[in-house]
Amino acid sequence: MLKFLNEVRKPTLDLPVEERRKMWFKPFMQSYLVVFIGYMAMYLIRKNFNVAQNDMIETYGLTKTDLGLIGLGFSITYGIGKTVVSYYADGKNTKQFVPFMLILSAICMLGFSASMGGGSVALFGMIAFYALSGFFQSTGGSSSYSTITKWTPRKKRGAYLGMWNLSHNAGGAGAAAVALFGANVFFDGHVIGMFIFPSIIALIIGFIGLRYGSDSPEAYGLGKAEELFDEEVSEEDRLAEEEQLTKWQIFQKYVLKNKVIWLLCFANIFLYIVRIGIDQWSPVYAYEQLGFSKDAAISGFALFEVGALVGTFLWGWLSDLANGRRALMACIALGLIIFALQYYQYATNEIAYLVTLFALGFLVFGPQLLIGVAAVGFVPKKGVAVADGIKGTFAYLIGDSFAKLGLGMIADGTPIFGLTGWAGTFAALDISVVCCIVLLAFVAIAEEKKIRKLKGK
Repeated sequence: MLKFLNEVRKPTLDLPVEERRKMWFKPFMQSYLVVFIGYMAMYLIRKNFNVAQNDMIETYGLTKTDLGLIGLGFSITYGIGKTVVSYYADGKNTKQFVPFMLILSAICMLGFSASMGGGSVALFGMIAFYALSGFFQSTGGSSSYSTITKWTPRKKRGAYLGMWNLSHNAGGAGAAAVALFGANVFFDGHVIGMFIFPSIIALIIGFIGLRYGSDSPEAYGLGKAEELFDEEVSEEDRLAEEEQLTKWQIFQKYVLKNKVIWLLCFANIFLYIVRIGIDQWSPVYAYEQLGFSKDAAISGFALFEVGALVGTFLWGWLSDLANGRRALMACIALGLIIFALQYYQYATNEIAYLVTLFALGFLVFGPQLLIGVAAVGFVPKKGVAVADGIKGTFAYLIGDSFAKLGLGMIADGTPIFGLTGWAGTFAALDISVVCCIVLLAFVAIAEEKKIRKLKGK
């Protein structure tokens, strides 16, 4: 059962490494495009919920707390799945997990569409289907990280993962256009079209993605990426192989007992409060509080993702230029976020609001990428998916959940930690940025020690 998820490993071809290196690009691009487009499609059936919020309030009478509960269901199952499903994925064909989980998630979102409406029964159905969709999407990012790590050289990993990370933003920015197109063209402008049409698109992409690529060059007899690109095997990979560690032993030694991974887990919590706090509530804040048009509110949401398109690759590339100092570059971006949040909160016109959302997307997604790339540098390849997954578990169970429900309740006027109203919401975002910087400063020190140790060899 599910044999297509098993790893494929072929004996290395009896060819010079130069010849095998020339054969690397085509299968790599097939695999890379599958995880890129597949994860982008996951965002089409995730972020359409954000785009549809104002229409769901007007059509079905839902409150911001109701919307927060729906989002919370996704966050909890996504967070749990981040570790559970990613642990299962490690040691398997992680490339196959992305399109397969996309198909299952799309089916759930069709169920979400069928359950939409007013009243407690419909709300329960929406929470249940959105939560199940979140569980199936949970390993999408972790499996993509694992696949790309197996295919690429360390010295260019920041750029490759940075380019893949654009899938978040392409999907997020495209979610608005696809959702609105589906609703307006096929459903007479009804909000249900914002969910059915993207789900059908995701199903098609998922079935196509299962047919192409694999999780590593070894599946094609090309050998390991380190051999192809004349790199030394990392200390973590070498020790894992020499000691013949099992998946559980790798998880214990390099994840559960790894101080750096735990620092990144807690930093990710605070980063997700900022990212999701902007992503989830910017359309509502712009429409209700700033008094901008609904179109401007949705445009701001899209520009947040467009800004991230530019910033994600740039921050990854800069961290490569900085010789792998991922946490240091993340701290720089976070410092700039504090200033951008002030302009966002007090935007006086639509242009200022749109420019600020673009800048925040540019800055926020840099640290999100770099936290993931930093984690990859401290674990063996057989533990990449679960290491990325466990920090995602913390981010979604605590950070994402608080951003969706907690910030929604604060905005509604319910005091949390003494914070209330939209002013309290922005205070929570500022505090989260500062906490994230402090935690990543310790990671930056650990990275610096590792970089200097490698230079001393």
